[in-house]
Amino acid sequence: MKVDVRLPLMAGAIVLVAQAKATATQQSIEAQPLNLVAVGMFLLFVLATLGITYWAAARTRSIDDFYTASGGITGFQNGLALAGDYMSAAALLGVTGTIFSSGYDGFIYAISFFVAWPLLLFLFAEKIRNLGKVTIADIASYRLDQDSVRTMMSFGSLTIVCFYLVVQMVGAGQLIQLLFGLDYNYAVICVGLLMIVYVTFGGMVATTWVQIIKAVLLLAGGTLLAILALWKFNFSLDLLLAKAVASHKDGAKVLAPGALVSDPLSMLSLAVGLVFGTAGLPHILMRFFTVPNAQEARKSVFIATGFIGFFYFVVAVLGLSAISIVGPEPAFHVGGILTGKMIGGSNMVVMHLAKALGGDYFLGFLSAVAFATILAVVSGLTMAGTSAISHDLYARVIRKNRATSAEELRVSRVASVGIGLVAVSLGILFKGQNIAFLVALAFAIAASVNFPVLALSIYWKGLTTRGALIGGVAGLVSSVALVILSPAVWVKILGHQHAIFPYDYPAIISMSVGLLFTWLGSVTDRGVRAGHERGAYGAQFVRAQTGIGASGAIRH
Repeated sequence: MKVDVRLPLMAGAIVLVAQAKATATQQSIEAQPLNLVAVGMFLLFVLATLGITYWAAARTRSIDDFYTASGGITGFQNGLALAGDYMSAAALLGVTGTIFSSGYDGFIYAISFFVAWPLLLFLFAEKIRNLGKVTIADIASYRLDQDSVRTMMSFGSLTIVCFYLVVQMVGAGQLIQLLFGLDYNYAVICVGLLMIVYVTFGGMVATTWVQIIKAVLLLAGGTLLAILALWKFNFSLDLLLAKAVASHKDGAKVLAPGALVSDPLSMLSLAVGLVFGTAGLPHILMRFFTVPNAQEARKSVFIATGFIGFFYFVVAVLGLSAISIVGPEPAFHVGGILTGKMIGGSNMVVMHLAKALGGDYFLGFLSAVAFATILAVVSGLTMAGTSAISHDLYARVIRKNRATSAEELRVSRVASVGIGLVAVSLGILFKGQNIAFLVALAFAIAASVNFPVLALSIYWKGLTTRGALIGGVAGLVSSVALVILSPAVWVKILGHQHAIFPYDYPAIISMSVGLLFTWLGSVTDRGVRAGHERGAYGAQFVRAQTGIGASGAIRH
């Protein structure tokens, strides 16, 4: 079995520049003059988002404003924000590079990312909005023990957030370093400061609009680049495929499976992690609380699904176009900084394509958009981590619902600063390390901890507190352990000759473990509390279906 673990799943693909292989290449590269277009567009985006934060701060008066914009975001706006939150830099850079290098198998990434959204639409959107208020722990603990289930879900969510933040921070730091020549540590600090400002002062209102702007820019930039690329092939997909086959080193094999993950079980496990992991990501699911009702939640997922589906079609066009337009060894530099070979391997191919089709101006625009994608995702992750700390752990577990709104808001802002400092520290600590496995681990944890407990709490009457705790812990332990024992860590990082667990993507095993132990722990629970929890499912079912009792919204 041959698995290329360097390929990204959902985080900034530029992170791969920070890996050991890319680091060795970087040391021999000479600095070039700055790309002033990229610098100008980057600064324009930062100023615009700071202006939005100033505007949003004046409208963030209560704890509900901070957490969920008091449910005042429309379905269309939230759909764009969901798309912006989901379409990270890897959606443009990493998946394009995967299609460029591996062909057919790269489409599996795009399809798996997209398939997760109909799942969210039909299984979760309305019910999450009807049952919860701020975090997914509201749903999981609805009829179960509040303290223990909230604590378990909070630590699971914080683990996912931390792994995601590490990758995003390193990616953002490397991108700024490459574009502007700024020292890596200072670049990471700048990103951390911007993230803290967005969340601390603007809350969910600012975070939402940053994501909306980023989604519009990313869709516009990717679409324009795809149109320029298709122009080269007379807008004929048949000609595009024929040219790709003729230009690729593997010839017709580029349209056949097996180039990326040769073992069917590995591919299935990868797809399971991407699909069900998405349905357990806290920063995605909490966006359902920003709309006024379940109808708008369903509408927002429908809108997001359309935008995301279109975008991955664009990504497929870009990946295939780059095979013949860019080729394996482009002779020009990117961003005015690096010359010669392709930066970060195939993961930066879209930048070379932008340079070839649109020159420095288009390259500068796309570089600024790539940074915007990372910054928006970082802001969403920070909001999810902040909510878990202040709403679940502080207000509900520690203070037992006795905390005032002012106290909770103060803790939220302190938590956002703390998460920002942790993100900066981890970004600096992991500089130059092979951290691609952290992305796989984030998805595996989301699929193994959050998804089983969340799905069973909504759809299964028999779920009990003991089952949720046993299953959540089993999913967390198994996902972390299997990634550590996989070739990605055990061989490539720890230096052992053979991996104990032969697959790099453990989700199909760890999610099954989480589901099994959740079921087993529940069916064997014969206590009095378990009986009450099963009996409370009827009231939960009515609220999940009708929304009766769900909090109203205040429109801004």
